[in-house]
Amino acid sequence: MTRLEPGQQAPAWTLPDADGKQVSLSDYAGRKLIIYFYPAAMTPGCTKQACDFRDNLAVLQGHGYAVVGISPDSPEKLTKFTDKESLTFPVLADEDKAVLTAYGAFGEKKLYGKTVTGVIRSTIVVDEEGAVELAKYNVKATGHVAMLAKALGVSL
Repeated sequence: MTRLEPGQQAPAWTLPDADGKQVSLSDYAGRKLIIYFYPAAMTPGCTKQACDFRDNLAVLQGHGYAVVGISPDSPEKLTKFTDKESLTFPVLADEDKAVLTAYGAFGEKKLYGKTVTGVIRSTIVVDEEGAVELAKYNVKATGHVAMLAKALGVSL
């Protein structure tokens, strides 16, 4: 599994959002983008993390950052998740896990002391030119947005 490093060009992607509309990395050219990868919509940790991004979105946007979430869920499940949690940023479906894999966010991980293959909760920040600014892997759902904001010099 290859993990991204700051300075590398972020791999291009196009994925469907909760409404089935295609969203691409290139749609964010000229803007800073926080891409967070999470295991499954409508589970406790992933819901906490999504709501944390939702609740701090205005502050992040005020500092020039857009946010997208990517998981292996179907667009249909993401529609329910978006509606239930009133998410105000795109969550994208990577059902074949190609983008998760390209970003180093899918592979072997420890879960309750066992080695399993799955989504590695990760966040990649891409700069205006499409290069990786920050890459964090194996992050915790709780407190993640605050940690990320601190690393980016953003006061929440």
